[in-house]
Amino acid sequence: MITAADVREVAMALPRSEEHLIRDYIKFRVGRIVYASISPDETTIGFGFPKEEREAMVASQPDKFLMPRQSDLRYQWINARMSALGKDEMTELITDAWRMCVPKKVAAAVQDRAG
Repeated sequence: MITAADVREVAMALPRSEEHLIRDYIKFRVGRIVYASISPDETTIGFGFPKEEREAMVASQPDKFLMPRQSDLRYQWINARMSALGKDEMTELITDAWRMCVPKKVAAAVQDRAG
């Protein structure tokens, strides 16, 4: 099980990331683009995820992943139960969501540094 502190540690290590508290949600963003959000009760996390892959992900692991609320279906977004995610999986999902909203050069620099 992951915690908000685990998510914060990963997100804030990524270049250009900022943390904001908006309507009791902890949100991580690059500029004005939110790439991850923790619910006020810290039971679910939402993050950027390709729309075309979302339904397959939820169908393959319904105990772990959830569709976003109806008003958010237009966005590239998916939700997950924090109790079902491990730290390595969360790190990969958050990093991939972050990559969706930064310039390719910034993402490549992080990739080079990590690998």
